[in-house]
Amino acid sequence: MPTPQRLRSSLLLSAVLLACMGLAHAAKPSSPKPEDPLQASMAGEFALQAGHLGEAARQYLQAARSANDPVLAERATRIALLANEDGLARQCFDLWKSLEPQISASQQVVAATLDLRAGKRRAARRELKSLLASGDDGWKQVLAALIGAVGQQSKLVVDVLGDLVDDRSMPNKLGPWLGFGGLAQRLEQPALVERIVKQVVARFPGEPRVALLRAQLLREDGKPDQARSLLAGLEDAAKLSMPLRWSLAGEYDALGDPAKAAAVLAYGPQDESSYAQRAGLLDKAKDKAGLAKLYEEAKREATRPDPSRRLLLGQLAEVLERNDEALAWYASVPGEQARAIARLRSANVLFTLGRKAEAFDGLHVMQSEAALQDDTRRDAYLLEAELRLKDKDAAGELDAYARGLAAFADDQALLYSRAILWERRDDIAKAEADFRRILVSAPDDVTTLNALGYTLADRTTRYKEALELIDRARVAEPSNAAIIDSYGWVLFRLGRNVEALDHLRRAYTLQKDPDIASHLGLVLWVMGRKDEARRYFDEARKIDPENRSLQRALHEVGA
Repeated sequence: MPTPQRLRSSLLLSAVLLACMGLAHAAKPSSPKPEDPLQASMAGEFALQAGHLGEAARQYLQAARSANDPVLAERATRIALLANEDGLARQCFDLWKSLEPQISASQQVVAATLDLRAGKRRAARRELKSLLASGDDGWKQVLAALIGAVGQQSKLVVDVLGDLVDDRSMPNKLGPWLGFGGLAQRLEQPALVERIVKQVVARFPGEPRVALLRAQLLREDGKPDQARSLLAGLEDAAKLSMPLRWSLAGEYDALGDPAKAAAVLAYGPQDESSYAQRAGLLDKAKDKAGLAKLYEEAKREATRPDPSRRLLLGQLAEVLERNDEALAWYASVPGEQARAIARLRSANVLFTLGRKAEAFDGLHVMQSEAALQDDTRRDAYLLEAELRLKDKDAAGELDAYARGLAAFADDQALLYSRAILWERRDDIAKAEADFRRILVSAPDDVTTLNALGYTLADRTTRYKEALELIDRARVAEPSNAAIIDSYGWVLFRLGRNVEALDHLRRAYTLQKDPDIASHLGLVLWVMGRKDEARRYFDEARKIDPENRSLQRALHEVGA
């Protein structure tokens, strides 16, 4: 689905083109012909799809100049930043400011990012302090700017973060302190983390979330037992506070204990959100007995025509492999939006039952049904591609994505899924092109940053570029096991085996994943610790014997 910004850009460009056409008719023959903004924009888009970000930014800059369009100038700025061409980004940014002189938070973030990258500490501090004072979400913008300079100016980022903490620029709210404490931890600055924690304890005495912060920092520091000890002391308080229950459950899940997280959420009154989250956690823990018990619990009030409850019951029946019951629940779901979701789920169940033609026919009807919301129609393409993959129909899978992107140009979910398809088929150039298209409109999308960084580290020799992308992702989500794994993997590719091993072990502590286990095994094998390596290969095989990372690692070492 096009974002509002993209829609605005398209509409503005169309308006500009009409205006340019009118001016061309009115101009005297001797007047110089202006650069065609449509031609420049198209050239920029072609360069973008080819992965030539610098050229794309230059073309969009030319289009913005010709059309006097601040939206195109902003797009050029963001592409130039993504290309790490800071001089070009400054040109684009100056044009953007001249065309849109009323300073926005987005402009302040870009200004601070450019100042940080240029090493301008005082100028960056000034922009960031202004953002902090701008409102409730200002601190999030500050984090975005700091993260945007990590990799190029990590030391300066640490210094500026310390300045903001020490000169009392931080708002007197817990959320920002938790965010900045997490950033300091990810930047591996224990002294700064300690300064932040001391201030948090002094400002918010007796606040349970302070204990949660300490537990999070211990977990990220590779001390899960100490983190669990702190969390255990919060369980009684969590029984009386729903927000604390959710936070506590999240920490247990991050520690790799989804069953305990589900037990915490079972405290107190239940609603659709808690039922759904408990179901997801129990499924993650592979606790079929717990899921069956939850299914019976949720059925007690199912006589009411509640769409959310009936959708949940259908999904629980699916997980429990009671497919006929699942179809019955989905058929009984009322309400237009919920009914559309139920139709998607029914297609999945029909495929599982071997009724594939019915499943695909139903999805094709949804894809062409104008009355449905765009997201639902888009999801029908995604689900068709997923089912074609399960059916080993390679041509059908690619066709589903092609039809989906024809209907929903530049949709991020479709682009991401197709990029994974290209990577799986060893067409890395096309995978990168799709990932890059996402990052132009969503430059801070952590999932895409990590996916592209890992792909470059794993399938090319562009390790420096991969490291910068993964660094941005891991600062944004320091406890994400997949990102920690990617970071460890690129360190291994760079020959930094000891560091790589530390991060891969930490990732595996957080998530027992076959990719991470395979990476651990390969690093240990290269380091000569073959018995330990075989143990991790065996663990990966137990989780998923067909895992691609495992097969490639075994082939590489000849094990």
